[in-house]
Amino acid sequence: MAALIRRIVNTTAAPAAIGPYSQSVVVDRTMYISGQLGMEVASGQLVDGGVQAQTKQALVNMGEILKAAGCDYTNVVKTTVLLADINDFNGVNEIYKTFFTSNFPARAAYQVAALPRGGLVEIEAVAVLGPLSDS
Repeated sequence: MAALIRRIVNTTAAPAAIGPYSQSVVVDRTMYISGQLGMEVASGQLVDGGVQAQTKQALVNMGEILKAAGCDYTNVVKTTVLLADINDFNGVNEIYKTFFTSNFPARAAYQVAALPRGGLVEIEAVAVLGPLSDS
């Protein structure tokens, strides 16, 4: 059996990993994007403005990682949303739907005890590289 190739995708246009992990890993045509916080690249700090501002920044960061692999939000097939407070679910959805506008990815959302750096939201994703067609 031929070995699959694993490729690490990193970009300076998104915040660097804050631990021993990669921004994303591609195996074959599947891209696994590590959880993105609402951190600004330049400062390395969470953006001000609450959960909606952090959601927007997390998704912008994800978009930069997708772009580094030659794809965009339409390539995302699954996301996981981690929330410090499940009561922020509707506010996150308001921002989320501006990035994913049709043929939405599958998704799970959970409230967690805490997120790194005191974040209010973290979003991870799985994407498929290359052109996709809808049935």
